[in-house]
Amino acid sequence: MTRRAVVGVGAVVLVGDKILLVKRGNEPCRGCWSIPGGHLEYGESIGEAAHRELLEETGINARPLGIIYVDEILPSNSSRYHFVLIDVLMDTKYMVEPKASSDALQARFYPLDNLPKPLTPSTKRFINYLKLLIKKNKLYDSLIPLSEV
Repeated sequence: MTRRAVVGVGAVVLVGDKILLVKRGNEPCRGCWSIPGGHLEYGESIGEAAHRELLEETGINARPLGIIYVDEILPSNSSRYHFVLIDVLMDTKYMVEPKASSDALQARFYPLDNLPKPLTPSTKRFINYLKLLIKKNKLYDSLIPLSEV
């Protein structure tokens, strides 16, 4: 059996000082909170995947703006997974009440200074980076353009 890394795509939705998080219903990190996301499908662009996963998991329809963060989960003694994670900032102009579906057990907006626990390790790393970008007023300056934009 050939082992390969899997590409995962996350959809980052910010409204004011709040971020949209979902409680994961599947492994890895079942029961932990993370940004909505899932696997990139063959032939699908990163932006399309972020849009699809956000809609599937929360019912929110938002346009992808650009790549905001890249991370990875390496296989270890406690996990067999190897993911490359690409997080996309989504354009939302107003607060929409999310409705958890697909593999999300719950979906809610949380203030960045009052997040639920436990967060996935990659979500913790992303939130720390996000807070730094916001503090430096560099949120939109840091975006990597998507091919379809």
